Amino acid sequence: MAIKNILFDLDGTLLDTNELIIQSFQHTYKRHLNKDVDKEYVIKSFGEILKITLDREFGEVSDEAIKTYRDFQVGNFEKLISIHSGVAEGIKELHRLGYKLGIVTSRLNESAIRGIKHYGLMDYFEVIISADDTEIHKPDPTPALMALAKLGGNVLETMIVGDSSFDILCGKNAGMTSVAVGWSALPKEIILKCEPDYVVESMENLVSLIEKLK
Repeated sequence: MAIKNILFDLDGTLLDTNELIIQSFQHTYKRHLNKDVDKEYVIKSFGEILKITLDREFGEVSDEAIKTYRDFQVGNFEKLISIHSGVAEGIKELHRLGYKLGIVTSRLNESAIRGIKHYGLMDYFEVIISADDTEIHKPDPTPALMALAKLGGNVLETMIVGDSSFDILCGKNAGMTSVAVGWSALPKEIILKCEPDYVVESMENLVSLIEKLK
C-alpha cells in the first residue's frame, strides 16, 4: 500500500539538537551531582523521555534537575541547534508532492514549535504530538497513533522516520513502515537491532524511497 502519511521524530532527525542536549545534561550533572559526564554517556539516553532519564539519574533531586535542564535549554536554544542537511528542502518537497506530514517528539510542545518555527517549517506539518500531549511515550505506539488520528490516516499508509530505537519501535508497534536515518548520533548497530524497514542516508534518499513505494 502506498505511503500517504509521514511522521517525523524531531531531535536528531529533523533538527540537530545534539549539542544542545549534551550541554544541557552536562550542565545539570555538574550543578546537582558535581559530576562531569562525557557526550557518549549522554548520547546513550537519546530518544528517552527527559523525566524518565532524570528520575533514574538524579533520584530525589530529579524535579530540580529538570528545571535546571530546561532553563539551560531555553537560554541556549537557538545558539546550539541547527538543521540537518537537506531537511528543509526535503520537507518542502514532500509537502509539494501531497504527503501529509506530522511530528512525534519526546520534546515539550512549546520547545518543539520553537525549533520548527526557527527554520520556517511550521506550515508544512499538520500535527505535532509532543511529550506533554500524552503520558504514554515512544516506544509505545500511542503518540504515533495519536498523530495519525489527527491526520485521518491508515497505519498501512503511514511511515515513521527517526534516529533512535524509540522511534523505530514506536512505528513497528503501531504497524507503520519504519525508517531509520543514517545521521543519528547513536551507533548504527543499536538502531539496526530494531530492524527498521529501511535506512536512508539523506533526505533526498528518503523522498526517493517514498516515491518508489507508491
